[in-house]
Amino acid sequence: MAAAREARSADATRSSLPSLLAAKEIVICCGSGGVGKTTTAAAAAAQAATHLGGKILVITVDPARRLANALGLERFGNVETRVPPELFADAGVRPRGELWAAMLDTKQSWDELVRSHAPDPATRDAILANPLYDNITSRFVQSHDYIAMERLYEIHSSGRYDLIIVDTPPTRNAIDFLEASERMADFFSSRLLRWLTVPARSRLVTAASKPFYTVADRILGSQFLQDIAEFFLLFQTMYDGFVERAEAVTRLLSDKRTTFVVVSTLETSPVREAEFFVEALRDRKLHLGAMVLNKVLPDIFIDEAASAAAQRLCAEAPALATQVADAGPPADLARVLHELGESFLNFQVVAQREAEQRAELAGEADVVATVPYASGDVTDVAALLRLGEALWR
Repeated sequence: MAAAREARSADATRSSLPSLLAAKEIVICCGSGGVGKTTTAAAAAAQAATHLGGKILVITVDPARRLANALGLERFGNVETRVPPELFADAGVRPRGELWAAMLDTKQSWDELVRSHAPDPATRDAILANPLYDNITSRFVQSHDYIAMERLYEIHSSGRYDLIIVDTPPTRNAIDFLEASERMADFFSSRLLRWLTVPARSRLVTAASKPFYTVADRILGSQFLQDIAEFFLLFQTMYDGFVERAEAVTRLLSDKRTTFVVVSTLETSPVREAEFFVEALRDRKLHLGAMVLNKVLPDIFIDEAASAAAQRLCAEAPALATQVADAGPPADLARVLHELGESFLNFQVVAQREAEQRAELAGEADVVATVPYASGDVTDVAALLRLGEALWR
């Protein structure tokens, strides 16, 4: 597998998305909601499996049922599942490699983490049986983001895949995704946690904390406080492991084998979000490999010859209408021709603005890829590959 990776990455120049993916082991796709981030990640993975070879995994942290359908997977969960080769064959493609997919299951991932890192079976069973365990691990701030980073680290460390492409939550949550490991480690050494665990550590309460526990006991009940204290005391037995993994994840994100792809449209709000995330990556000294701009108008709208034709259509609509036989009343046809030309010129204004935005964003990443408006939803592997072809070009 290592030899295959080296062969793929040899002479990679990162001047295009194919060469960027060939040179990396982890690609993390980020962007605001509704910009096509999930399908972009899957399409890039499908193209990588088709053209680069090896074992390619796309893992989504922000699940989409239609993506599972497009990949032809009925069971799409925490355990990686191979996309059936027959679906590529149906699309007329014979991939050089294999495409695998997984969707983060927070509960299952937490269970596996506890089983792997609890110091002994008794502590493991006590954590899993604690009444608060399910609620806290599913709703606790940073829980989902932290376990996603754990899962990514575990899969990458296994060496099972040549390339892992990660679909993250929407942008500002993706910042939490990046910082989740450090924040979780900070929490386990925080003053708040020390206060929460006092009831289980000792029945002696300091004068400063006594009012807190008096009020909390009155509102929540002593058993609830005890359950909280016991839960976090048990979790603290894994503190060293949390800190060690947080440091390892931080190193992995900044490693030269990892890159980030920011996905956006050229609408005002998504562009602002993309710029925000680009700045966040720069501040953290993380590598921005590519920007993918979805739903971009085709270049014909900024073509000079096409623009001249549209202007002529507007100016000469009445004369042109009289030259078309059997097309209805000339006045009606003239109005239609004028509207067509005017519509083209209106789109041209938008396309020129998009071209300026693309030029401004071009200096932010090694690669800027554009994808035109799609005629329909991505519902199968063939559609996914068509989208991927636009990225590949």
